[in-house]
Amino acid sequence: QLQACGGGLVQAGGSLRLSCAASGRSLSSYGVGWFRQAPGKEREFVAAINWGGGTTVYADSVKGRFAISRDITKGTASLQMNSLKVEDTADYYCAADRNILGGPRAAPTAYDYWGQGTQVTVSS
Repeated sequence: QLQACGGGLVQAGGSLRLSCAASGRSLSSYGVGWFRQAPGKEREFVAAINWGGGTTVYADSVKGRFAISRDITKGTASLQMNSLKVEDTADYYCAADRNILGGPRAAPTAYDYWGQGTQVTVSS
């Protein structure tokens, strides 16, 4: 079971940091991805990091503003979101990928475990 936290209400231009942890296990042996889903829209990829933490990939819409990272010792992952825009408003989900081969993956179907979302609301 994954748990994402850190969401909230922020003004446009502000920052939030989301965290993801797993109950009873460490995320250190998994690739981690962040996805988001806005009301009335499909879930979309945001960012992903491979199990070793050395490779990241971002959606074009967040590139340069968001940064995904992981803390190997704590077994957690984070998503630092800066310069937030109204269009970033969504429920954000973290997911874990058991496949340790290859790079981080953007397809939701690649992920084996999902957490409950944390809501991010950006006001104008």
